[in-house]
Amino acid sequence: MKLVLWDIDHTLIATRGVGREIFADAFEQVTGMPMREQATVDGMTEPVIFRRTAELHGITSDHATFEDFARRSAELHRHRVHDLRERGHALPGAAAALAALAALDGVVQSVVTGNIRPVAEIKLQVFGLDTHIRFPYGGYGEDHDDRAELVRTAIVRTRSATGADVALADVLLIGDTPADVAAGRAAGVPVLAVATGRTSAADLAEAGATATVQDLRDLTPLRDFVR
Repeated sequence: MKLVLWDIDHTLIATRGVGREIFADAFEQVTGMPMREQATVDGMTEPVIFRRTAELHGITSDHATFEDFARRSAELHRHRVHDLRERGHALPGAAAALAALAALDGVVQSVVTGNIRPVAEIKLQVFGLDTHIRFPYGGYGEDHDDRAELVRTAIVRTRSATGADVALADVLLIGDTPADVAAGRAAGVPVLAVATGRTSAADLAEAGATATVQDLRDLTPLRDFVR
């Protein structure tokens, strides 16, 4: 069996600012303070982004505070699906890549994302990209701060759910940031890096990606992995 693990933001979709607005609204609801600035988000998990953003505002947060934030974030995403759909979009080739893999025997697809699971599901549902994703198999922001641990979590969950002894060489992580590349390398799995985020293909290759593409319209690396 082959396991493909997708990052979401800037790999499969772009929210075009709606995600940041929701984060800011949830942050203010939880802390009582308007968000003046947000911590670096690329490749980070939601708990880390929240904690570091709180620190930028002189706020010390705990796990209970993050759980409150996560609940409010999920609610706001549900309330703003129209905005997500109108302002955001699926990235070029995303739907076709998911469908192409789903048509192949022995390929299972899930996600490794810094988003909490409810938000991950909403984001992909909004753009019709959820059909082929096994969400119970994935690794999510609430599972661990370390992205490499999210990869390991997804592999363990997939093995447990399917009964298959998934080899690390048969796992492909797909993402758009050096943090995605580093997580895959730390977990011992190949990484396909997509230059649809803020990092160029050259920089992603230098970070150690197994293969790079400009966008998901280039399905050659995916086909090579399956073969």
